[in-house]
Amino acid sequence: VFGDIGTSPLYAMREALHPVVAAGGDLRAAVLGVASLLIWALLLIVTLKYVVFLMKADNKGEGGILSLVVLVETLLQKKGGIVLSLGIIGAAFFFGDAMITPAMSVLSAVEGLKVVSPGFGPYVVPLTLAILITLFVFQYKGTAGVASLFAPITFVWFILLGVIGIVHISDDFEIFQAFNPLHGIGMLIERPGLALLVFGGVFLAVTGGEALYADMGHFGSKPIRMAWLAVVFPGLILNYLGQGAFIISHPQSVDNPFFLMVDGWMVIPLVILATAVTVIASQAVITGAFSIAQQAMSLGLFPRMGITHTSETEQGQIYVGQINWMLLVGVVILVLVFESSSNLASAYGIAVNTSMIVDSILAAIFFWKSRSLPRLIVLPCIALFFVIEATFLAA
Repeated sequence: VFGDIGTSPLYAMREALHPVVAAGGDLRAAVLGVASLLIWALLLIVTLKYVVFLMKADNKGEGGILSLVVLVETLLQKKGGIVLSLGIIGAAFFFGDAMITPAMSVLSAVEGLKVVSPGFGPYVVPLTLAILITLFVFQYKGTAGVASLFAPITFVWFILLGVIGIVHISDDFEIFQAFNPLHGIGMLIERPGLALLVFGGVFLAVTGGEALYADMGHFGSKPIRMAWLAVVFPGLILNYLGQGAFIISHPQSVDNPFFLMVDGWMVIPLVILATAVTVIASQAVITGAFSIAQQAMSLGLFPRMGITHTSETEQGQIYVGQINWMLLVGVVILVLVFESSSNLASAYGIAVNTSMIVDSILAAIFFWKSRSLPRLIVLPCIALFFVIEATFLAA
């Protein structure tokens, strides 16, 4: 569930600071602004919008954009029309996300080899393709056999993110000023053009929020909420604070702060662990794409396709062959055309952001009609989310 959002520290801070470095801006002020934006984006978009509000909008325990469409259609007692159109747009961009996530995340992990030695540069794309093709080729076997490893590996990853962050926070304790949202807002007011470019990178930290909601049917909302608040959220915040403090004290590390934060001997083990986590993140999005395809077939939006149940005990573990091979073709083209995670960053942001905006529109209708939560609290919050997400889309 958390693989997608857990890989964001590999590239979010780096991508957000690229425009500042290119423009020759004040790096220290930019780091405080970016760290502030990262913290508040995780608080508002992921914690408040998805974990607190949207997980209350479930269709018999199922989450995700098409479940939200069914809920809204039921409340409005009207099928089709603009609600279904929004669902189709959101689902289409979710499939875009399912192609870009594997390409972006595995590329960013393998690029860590360039920190060990620049000579590894030419091998990044071939190695990424080999890992991704293997992942898709073995989809038909299901994940039941290896799924028992997914949670422990991801858990170790989040603990490690937190530890690496804690070690480097002492590089510059002023990084704690990032909890003040005025640093992020000030950046937007002073240099709006540059801040918009920075926003594009910041958004990468919240990609994976939609996946939490889409995967709700597999586990239920309570375990996802508990894991987010106890392990995932603290690990991410500590890592971003550590990256910020490290960049302020070592400005030359801005090109790849995540891997430069660890000692030389640790880089290769960290690249291996990061690659494992990005494969798990890719697996989560691919499984999500199969689920969305299944929901689309039941709504009559897709032609019928063969669905294979890959687990005797888990209802949600399915395999849809045609979707799998279409995704593989898309992923291979993306890796060959874009060649680096930096080049893919904006496309990735647009795919996820559009899904999130559709979620916000449908959620506003749902909470207005269902009255499951007080309107006066929920609707202003959703309006705020919409404004933030529209700003991200412009970025």
